[in-house]
Amino acid sequence: MCGIVGYIGKRDVAPLLLEGLARLEYRGYDSAGLVINSPKSAALKMVKAKGRVRDLEARVPKRFSGTTGIAHTRWATHGAPSDHNSHPHLDPENKVAVVHNGIVDNAQELRAKLEADGVVFASETDTEVITHLIARSQAESLEDKVRDALKVIEGTYGIAVMHADFNDRIVVARNGSPVILGIGEKEMLVASDVAALIAHTRQVVTLDDGEMATLKADDFRTYTVAGASTTATPETVEWEAASYDMGGHDTYMHKEISEQPDAVDRVLRGRIDDRFSTVHLGGLNLDPREARTIRRIKILGCGTSYHAGLIGASLIEGMARIPADAEPASEFRYRNPVVDPDTLYIAVSQSGETYDVLAAVQELKRKGARVLGVVNVVGSAIAREADGGVYVHAGPEVCVVSTKCFTNTVVAFALLALHLGRIRDLSVTDGKRIIEGLRKLPAQIEEILKSEDEIKQIAAEYAGAQSMMFIGRVRGYPVALEASLKLKEISYIHAEAYPASELKHGPLALIEPALPTVAIVPDDDLLEKNRAALEEIKARSGRILAVAHQPQAKADHTIVVPKNEDELDPILMGIPLQLFAYHTALAMGRDIDKPRNLAKSVTVE
Repeated sequence: MCGIVGYIGKRDVAPLLLEGLARLEYRGYDSAGLVINSPKSAALKMVKAKGRVRDLEARVPKRFSGTTGIAHTRWATHGAPSDHNSHPHLDPENKVAVVHNGIVDNAQELRAKLEADGVVFASETDTEVITHLIARSQAESLEDKVRDALKVIEGTYGIAVMHADFNDRIVVARNGSPVILGIGEKEMLVASDVAALIAHTRQVVTLDDGEMATLKADDFRTYTVAGASTTATPETVEWEAASYDMGGHDTYMHKEISEQPDAVDRVLRGRIDDRFSTVHLGGLNLDPREARTIRRIKILGCGTSYHAGLIGASLIEGMARIPADAEPASEFRYRNPVVDPDTLYIAVSQSGETYDVLAAVQELKRKGARVLGVVNVVGSAIAREADGGVYVHAGPEVCVVSTKCFTNTVVAFALLALHLGRIRDLSVTDGKRIIEGLRKLPAQIEEILKSEDEIKQIAAEYAGAQSMMFIGRVRGYPVALEASLKLKEISYIHAEAYPASELKHGPLALIEPALPTVAIVPDDDLLEKNRAALEEIKARSGRILAVAHQPQAKADHTIVVPKNEDELDPILMGIPLQLFAYHTALAMGRDIDKPRNLAKSVTVE
């Protein structure tokens, strides 16, 4: 969940590291630090600070030069945010420096053993254990020192290590937390996210779990923790540095909401097959004969990806008539699930690195299941672990909360549902109908975005609420869940979502003028049922904001969205609620791109 940046070459390293950390701020963090060295110096120099990267930068001395360094933004797990708990961590002799993403599960056991041997810890972190283990290793090379430490560590890690006695290299390792090498011209970089690299190179190597690398200014090599050499072929990153700029918007979230027409066009581009009223999804690695043997589909995701999976399950059941459901990946592997050979599992993750999802994939693969990935980041861990899948092509998403990636993920599920449906029982007529609806989406999203001023005014009416209820039925319920999450994430208003049909089974007790309700009311076969729920709320003096295809008489406000096919309406009904959450938070003065306590890529349990 934290950010790592490292560099070895000829350039002055401190400004480069600070720039890289700034590009990783969106991942969520509470402190930052860096350590540097020079081939002409035997000493490591370190600066750390609780707070933002700008607070760290203010502490860096004017004379702080070097050509090798590692840096880190920390999201607290072991120990509260503080200067001494910030990374990097040094050993007592200031020779070994370590930055670490992940969690050392046996940190307390290792810490007790080290303390019994006389080691005095300077922090409360699990990471400092790694530093002392490396420093105390009797191995002759830095690679072997790191390997000795990793042999006794249990848990997840993405680490970068420097040593004053081996100042011509940085050693890195990965197990469950991303480590990406940037291949430059007589310089090498490392980061936990490509965002920190692409200003300097677009040639990258992504380490696999159990893999290490040694970076020197003019070379790199990769190998396993056990010592066997591995083959690493650099890949070219599609995204450019400008993709991570705000592009004239006040926040990344606003930029990414506005990019959705183009993003949806990208996920559709080149995939529609008009001849057979279906789509091409070449990365599935699932031929029609195999697709027809699927008896059930289980979708696994966390947070927003889980909500996208709920809509995806509905799309698959409706179009392909395959029983499908979605479940939080964080719960799935802990309930000892029955893994059925006739079930297709789909793992959903924006980053492709979400630890709970990745761990579920690995458990499924261990049990012989077929797993597809629906991810945004090419070459990410889940994309590599899965048997096949669909890239959602949303482009870089910098804001901690997901908007365009959620929308593109749902569209990707619509494509998958259409593909499976046309293999099975979906008619040519229905296939054409869905394709026409998909093609309308970019223009309809553009139409919704044009109503932003109206949505902003409505948001101002609700910004003072202490709590809000979100309701929807069947297709509308996952939309309500996601809209509730968005409001919570960036405004900090308590919000919860319920199926509209469940109001009378308990939640009606909460309805009063001070508790507004946001209702998803599409023009479908449940329209009158949804209107009955509005009647129940209004009878108890509740305020109502409806998202609907036509004005709702019982609602205090209605955001009208264009009508598409019933199956695709949830995609459009979520867009105005992204803007609603955004402008509610803006009216409350929240830090929208960096909501408290949250991180973009959750790579720990």
